[in-house]
This record gives sequence, C-alpha cells and structure tokens, in this order.
Amino acid sequence: MKQPRAWQRMLSGRRLDLLDPTPMDVEIADIAHGLAFVARWNGQTQGDWPYSVAEHSLLVERIFSRLDPGAGPKWQLAALLHDAPEYVIGDMISPVKSAIGPGYGELDQRLTAAIHIRFGLPAALPVRIKKSIKAADRVSAWLEAVRIAGFTEAEADRLFGKPPVTVLNGLQIDLRPPVQVRCEFITRHQQLLAGF
Repeated sequence: MKQPRAWQRMLSGRRLDLLDPTPMDVEIADIAHGLAFVARWNGQTQGDWPYSVAEHSLLVERIFSRLDPGAGPKWQLAALLHDAPEYVIGDMISPVKSAIGPGYGELDQRLTAAIHIRFGLPAALPVRIKKSIKAADRVSAWLEAVRIAGFTEAEADRLFGKPPVTVLNGLQIDLRPPVQVRCEFITRHQQLLAGF
C-alpha cells in the first residue's frame, strides 16, 4: 500500500513532503522562520519572549565551536542545523518523543538527511561529529534549564551533566523577537556556508 503524502506549504512557496522530503524543497529562510517561532521547553521559560529553537541552535553552534575548535565551518553548520527538522515537526520534550515511538525518529532522520544534502553536508554525520554536537546540545540544555527554565544547578547536573566552567564563560541566553533571531540564524548560515 502506498504511503499517503503529508505536504506542508512553506512561506517560500515550496511544498515539503514531510514523509518523503527532498533537498530541493528545503530553503534556509523556511527553516529560520519556523525555528524562530518554535518555543523550547514547551514555552515554559522566563522572559518576555519564548526561547526559540533558532536561538538554541545558535547557542549550540557556539558551544560546539568551543568544545571542538578545530572542527571548521562544515561541522559548525551541522551544529547550527542539528534541530532543523523542528521547523516543520516542532520541538517535543524527550518523554513525548519516547512515547510516540520510533516513527518520530524515522521522520526526523529523513528530514535531517534532506536538509544536510541541501546544504552540502553528508546525510548522516560522522559519529565523532554527532557526539560533539550532542555534547554541545547537553551543555546548552543545562544552561537553558538553569538560566531560564527554573531548574536548580543540582537538577540540571543530574539531567544533563555538569558542563565545564570554561565552556560556559561568557555565554548568554538572549530572549529576542523572532524576526531578530531569524535574521541572525540566516546570517550565521550564510557565513558558515561561505567558509567551506
């Protein structure tokens, strides 16, 4: 039996088949726009603006660059795009992803592969890079939990691991209007693409 289509019309005019995405249907403007409007922590953060997945992605890329300074622009771009599928499937907390089962992971992998290929990355990242990005993601989660989501440091340490103090030095969590975050995400994407 043929799988039904699950089309999403993007602001760029592209139509993305969520179940069978192709690199040709992926645009950075759509990703940046979607991620700038998707709230992390289910919106349960302090501040006047939701903390968006776009803002989180920018932070993860900065942390990744600190943890793996020799990685270069190609892998920094992979870090920036680590949650890119969420521009169409949203951000779900880990317990919900687990409850949904393997279907969520498969959908995420198909979208990730299309996005990676569109921007010159391998469909599947090398294991070392994937682990480094995951480590940066955990540091970001710790920082977000403590600074804007109401967790104590002890709670964050237990859930995400205690990050190295040297990595945290000078890192800020900015809560900004979506249009500002979207513009910064696109600019950073362009800078990294130009670097490889």
